[in-house]
Amino acid sequence: MKTIAVIDYDMGNLHSACKGLEKAGATTQVTDSPRDIAQADAVVLPGVGSFDPAMQHIRSRHLEQPIKDAIASGKPFLGICLGLQILFDASEEGTEKGLGIIPGIVRRFRSEPGITIPHIGWNQLELIQAHHPLWQNLSIDPYVYFVHSYYVEPLDASVNAAMVTHGTQQVTAAIAYKNLMAVQFHPEKSSEDGLHILSNFVTLVTSKVAA
Repeated sequence: MKTIAVIDYDMGNLHSACKGLEKAGATTQVTDSPRDIAQADAVVLPGVGSFDPAMQHIRSRHLEQPIKDAIASGKPFLGICLGLQILFDASEEGTEKGLGIIPGIVRRFRSEPGITIPHIGWNQLELIQAHHPLWQNLSIDPYVYFVHSYYVEPLDASVNAAMVTHGTQQVTAAIAYKNLMAVQFHPEKSSEDGLHILSNFVTLVTSKVAA
C-alpha cells in the first residue's frame, strides 16, 4: 500500500481530501513532519482560506523547504485549491512571498456585470494537456466544483493543464509540470469526475513507486 502524506498546516479540508484519496485506494498520513513528508511515496498539499495565513503557517511549521524538497525529489505532488496558489511567487490577496516553485502571481477576478465573486459552484474544465495522466478516462470537458476569488497566472503558459471560464475571464484551473500537479477546484467535492481525478493520481503514485 502506497502512503500519501497530506500536509497539515492548519488551513482546512484535510478530512475530505483524505477521504477522497482513501476511496481511490491510498493510505493517507496527515502530517506536518518533514520526515514523514520525505518518506512518503507522494504528497498532497490541500488548503482553503487566505494566502498570507497559509504562508505564515507553513513557515512557522518549517515546512517550506520540505515541500520544495518533495517536489525536487520527483515524487508525485498534488496541490489543491489554496495548495495551488501558494506554489506561486506572490498574491494580490496579501503581502507574503509564496513558495516560488512556479513563476507567476495569484490575481483576483475582475468585477464585471453578471459574474459573482467568489466564483462558487460547478463549472466546466477545458483540458489543455488533454493526455495528462490526471485526466485519463474523464468525461469530455468535465464539470468540477470551484470556490475561489483568486486564480493563478503562470508566467509560462505551457504549465497550464486545464482552464475555466468565469464571465469573460478564462483562467487557469490546473497546472502540471513533470511530477508537480495542482488544481484550483476541489476534486474531493466534484462527484464522479473529481474522485476519478484522485484515483488517477493514486494510480500515478503506484506506477511511479513500482518503476
